[in-house]
Amino acid sequence: MFEGLWGYEHPLSGQFRRLEEELDAVFGSGASLTGTRNIRSLPAGSFPAVNIASTPEALLVYLFAPGLDAKAFDISMQQNLLSISGAREISLDDAATYYRRERFSGEFRRTINLPDDADPERVEAKYANGILTLRIGRRESARPRQIEVR
Repeated sequence: MFEGLWGYEHPLSGQFRRLEEELDAVFGSGASLTGTRNIRSLPAGSFPAVNIASTPEALLVYLFAPGLDAKAFDISMQQNLLSISGAREISLDDAATYYRRERFSGEFRRTINLPDDADPERVEAKYANGILTLRIGRRESARPRQIEVR
């Protein structure tokens, strides 16, 4: 990264690498001094990954949580906060030596701040193929209304 014209490493480059590692630990691996980004946009330990989409009629929340039972999710919505929690247990082979373990095991919680027009009375949830899909209707009073001019 900080090699000079003569092919040696500058004495400060080790300190910059250490600073970069510390930034990665604090802000996730997407923050970097070199400008390179990791393929993941989530900080380490975030589970499940979430996509949120919006249509004029509803908000669509997709949680990518393969290998769970649909009953494992605890979903609640209070005011504009959507909370999704649960637990995932990963069985390990006691005879194996693990050099890297990236699958999270244990309890998880994701809290999502929704727009003001999210209607807690109009929520549908389904879990299929490892994806929890929530459809949250928008309040009728907040939806745009077409006004005809005569």
